[in-house]
Amino acid sequence: MFRFAHPEYLYLLLLIPALMAFYIFTIILKRRAMGRFGIRSLLKELMPDVSYKKQNSKYLLLLGAITALIFVIAGPQFGSKLETVKRQGVEIMVCLDVSNSMLSEDVSPSRLDKAKQILSKLIDRLQDDKIGLIVFAGQAYTQLPITADQLSAKMFLSSVNPSLISVQGTSIGEAIDLAARSFSPDQTADKAIILITDAENHEDDALGAAKRAAEKGIKVDVVGVGDPSGAPIPVGNSYLTDKDGNMVITKLNESLGQEIAAEGKGIYVRADNTNNALKALIDQIDQLTKSDMESKVYSEYNEQFQSIAWIVFILLLIEFFILDRKNRILKRVKLFS
Repeated sequence: MFRFAHPEYLYLLLLIPALMAFYIFTIILKRRAMGRFGIRSLLKELMPDVSYKKQNSKYLLLLGAITALIFVIAGPQFGSKLETVKRQGVEIMVCLDVSNSMLSEDVSPSRLDKAKQILSKLIDRLQDDKIGLIVFAGQAYTQLPITADQLSAKMFLSSVNPSLISVQGTSIGEAIDLAARSFSPDQTADKAIILITDAENHEDDALGAAKRAAEKGIKVDVVGVGDPSGAPIPVGNSYLTDKDGNMVITKLNESLGQEIAAEGKGIYVRADNTNNALKALIDQIDQLTKSDMESKVYSEYNEQFQSIAWIVFILLLIEFFILDRKNRILKRVKLFS
């Protein structure tokens, strides 16, 4: 398994586009300054040894070295030793609605982004628990099998978007049934399903699926995302319309969400621009009975920064030997004259 020992340093990569923009800005300023003295084509003839290509190459090499150096600081590592460890925890399967209606912005920044923010913060609070992720629209798919690797869970969560599922709709029942089958069969820890949806245009027996899960001892907690009064669905620079050209308004089906939670012996909470939904979910998880769970984790990691450090050294070395100006001797050599 690959990981970074200090992933927070990867945020320094945001400096790279800024440095590139700054360099382009300085080039524009130089050209404007040259334009004040005369025609650029004539000025170039007065400076025959100046090589703009070499200057650009030197800067690109320097940027490459800085980028590689950031990866070195972040501490790349490969797992080298697997160990089976016992933890006290519970198992949680998340069913996340990724239908187009989740793009509505009646919750800031959007229904789907708000749901992802809640889940990201929830994953941060999980310690020894296992979590899995199912995405659904007209169909349901396992995005991440149940795991104790919270870092992988956040990585998979960040890539979730409506394009993952081409069939539109809201198959809540299929998602709950799939989640109920996705738990570890030999674990005695309490299990819970967290369903995050706007519950609009459901197409199957969601209540029956929640009831079947509850009969297996699996609670179904529901987070409703959206506004019951409704909002349009953004599509590019416009909004989604029906075949008659009327704007489609999507509404949170709060009553269905409450019914699913009641059948699943769980709670219903609406996600808004506060942290109430997150707090309610954490309280529910804390009430679950934790038990010993075995999982394989990497206990030792090999440092991999050395090879990247060599790349930094080579790039800086090449940058050092490239001159800003044209080489008067080499420019006379014409291999293909």
